[in-house]
Amino acid sequence: MSWLSWLHTRLPSSALSLLLLTVVGRQTGLELAQAIVCSRWGEPSDKSLSQDGDVIIGGLFNLYNSPALEQGFTKLPHYEPCTGLDLESLKKLYTMTFAVDEINRNSTLLPGVKLGYRILDSCGQPVPLLIGPASSTITIILSRILGPLSVPLISYFASCPCLSDRLNFPNVFRTIPSDIYQARAMARLAIHFRWTWMGAVIENTDYGHFAIQAFQEETKGKGVCLEFIETVQRETIVSDARRAALTIQASTARVILIFCWYTDVRTLFLELAKRNVTDRQFLASEAWSTSGDLLQDLAISKVASGVLGVAIRSATIPGFQNYLRSLHPIRRPDDEFLREFWEKEFGCIPCSGTESLEGVQNPFTDTSQLRVAYNVYLAVYAAAHALHSLLSCNSSTCSSPKHIKPIELLQHLNKVNVTTPQGEMFYFQGGDIPAKYDLVNWQNTPEGSLKLVLIGRVDGFDLHLNESTIQWSTGSTQVPVSVCSESCPPGTRKANRKGEPLCCFDCIPCAEGEISNQTGSLHCERCLSEFWSNAKQTACIPRQLDFLSFNETLGITLTAVAVSGAAVTTAVFVVFLCYRQTPMVRANNSELSFLLLLSLKLCFLCSLVFIGRPSVWACRLQQAAFGISFVLCVSCLLVKTLVVLVVFSSARPGAKALMKWFGPGQQRGSVCLFTSIQIIICATWLSLSPPVPQHDLGFQGSKVTLECAMASVVGFSLVLGYIGLLACTCLLLAFLARKLPDNFNEAKLITFSMLIFCAVWVAFVPAYVSSPGKYVVAVEIFAILASSYGLLLCIFAPKCFIILLRPEKNTKKHLMAR
Repeated sequence: MSWLSWLHTRLPSSALSLLLLTVVGRQTGLELAQAIVCSRWGEPSDKSLSQDGDVIIGGLFNLYNSPALEQGFTKLPHYEPCTGLDLESLKKLYTMTFAVDEINRNSTLLPGVKLGYRILDSCGQPVPLLIGPASSTITIILSRILGPLSVPLISYFASCPCLSDRLNFPNVFRTIPSDIYQARAMARLAIHFRWTWMGAVIENTDYGHFAIQAFQEETKGKGVCLEFIETVQRETIVSDARRAALTIQASTARVILIFCWYTDVRTLFLELAKRNVTDRQFLASEAWSTSGDLLQDLAISKVASGVLGVAIRSATIPGFQNYLRSLHPIRRPDDEFLREFWEKEFGCIPCSGTESLEGVQNPFTDTSQLRVAYNVYLAVYAAAHALHSLLSCNSSTCSSPKHIKPIELLQHLNKVNVTTPQGEMFYFQGGDIPAKYDLVNWQNTPEGSLKLVLIGRVDGFDLHLNESTIQWSTGSTQVPVSVCSESCPPGTRKANRKGEPLCCFDCIPCAEGEISNQTGSLHCERCLSEFWSNAKQTACIPRQLDFLSFNETLGITLTAVAVSGAAVTTAVFVVFLCYRQTPMVRANNSELSFLLLLSLKLCFLCSLVFIGRPSVWACRLQQAAFGISFVLCVSCLLVKTLVVLVVFSSARPGAKALMKWFGPGQQRGSVCLFTSIQIIICATWLSLSPPVPQHDLGFQGSKVTLECAMASVVGFSLVLGYIGLLACTCLLLAFLARKLPDNFNEAKLITFSMLIFCAVWVAFVPAYVSSPGKYVVAVEIFAILASSYGLLLCIFAPKCFIILLRPEKNTKKHLMAR
């Protein structure tokens, strides 16, 4: 008998708009065969539960446990009958009947319309033969069969992400979120607790592969890595569990993610218990996170303690517990499922009728945490609201309970917005409902077993967690650490290890001028130009203002040298002043000598202007004082040299006329002329484009140099060039006069002093250009002092030696000797 013909023969025509509340289960094609093939292979099951009504709702439940199949591929498979009534599934069945009765008593929902139901065991489906692909599920198959008729299915347990595809499954609705959302929730838990190094054990089915794919997509770019992914499957679970247990034992990951069916998890935990692996934190999918069989199993309690899991959200259904405890075969004589449960529970065939469920405590009567059963409840209400919307039309063309078209009902289901008697609202997004989960924790009890504790919830993309109530696998209140490498502290950055996952890295200190102020930084950020990194490389701080100060060692040293030079010059001036009537002083043009000593003193003192915090006037005074002082000094030497040449040339015919141009007045005038030119150059430069105080950010370091920036290099070059021109002229003339017949020829001293002067300033240029920061100023001061000392010592040291220590040579006779 075909499925469609069975629909027409078993259901009245008024119920052609069948809504099937069906279970997907996370089953492979092989398990699907177990579920639909029983000992009476090919015969439809005669066990059912029904209630007449204007509109009939169909229901499919896995009421009987499917026997395990042994597939060795050496002989034909042997199928055993489905046996053992499943109490959880039976509770789901009566959730459906309770919801239908509740709706029928509701005067505002479907008024005047009575709902009925016809419920079948999915182990006894009327399908004569099914051969399907390895990943097929019952919902997918039924959708293919009923899709052309637009008959809707509302599933309470079909969580495969593939069913969200409205193009391929337009008639499938479900009151359980897609597995992709629980995988995302688990990913968010891993990110929240900073578990960056994890392992995974998954079912080798679409359920496991879809889930781990969604988990990896959600954690992509979030620093979470999987050290390993082990797969297990039902047919080879013993060997697979042994292999996975060995991998977990050898792993450095402390948090293990498991997407498996609870029976496979038990086998894995038993293998871990054998090896005493009790220090791992397990993250559970909803397929096993609420398994009572695992919670009560003492053999695995040490391994499973502290499990953190995502669970189908729980809810309460007021009145449902009383409804269950009031069930009795006497009041439901046609209920074959209840009679079988009754006989098994109370061990009687036949029973007396005095039995009662009032004092019975088992999974069937436990309504403390209704999860899948509540999904059934929502599914019935979704169907009722869709029917209510369809039948509430006042037009003559509207449907009646006797003439419901499945495609119309399908359209109203797409727009349904349900409010349950408890006030909860839900709606379908495509065929799915918004994702809601519970977060649960397995905690120890005094009896040695484990108990389920609610620690939070997931609402869409929001994670609500009460961390203080969590009992971790380690027994500590501290969150377990599961990382390949410890997070890099502030001040460092991650550096990936070659050939290893991104979660395995080294921590490299940030370079100078760069910082990282967060833990686990991928990059170091460079500070802005006005800032520099602190000692720990964790913050950018303002760069310290740096200039050549009087308080630092270099400044103190240069100041001492400059003041000493000025003091020595003053001492020489005093000596010359005291001995101004002696031949040594008079013979060397005493007036120019005094002027030269004054200019040298100015040269020493002008170097002090370069030390200290640069200001607008200090920057202008520095170069002007330096340029004018040195021109005055070199001008004196130049005029002295010219005078020597003229004096020794006066004996030649016609040379007496030349002497009148080099008298005392002309000498002073020449010095003033040469100096005036430099004054004009400096005045023009400083008026048009003077040096200004400026922060030098080019030198990368913790300090920013405050310096006098040359706004015009041309002006500075003219000042130095003019000094160089006078110095070279002086050197040339002194060199020509060096061999003139005189016992004490000053031209020799001037030649030697000019050689030192020129050497210092030629070396100054490259040193000035290449020096960093405040050392530019130090180089210029050094050049000023070195050249000044060179002139002072070369010209005046020999004279002072004779004046003070060899007075017998300080005579006209000695000086005129040839």
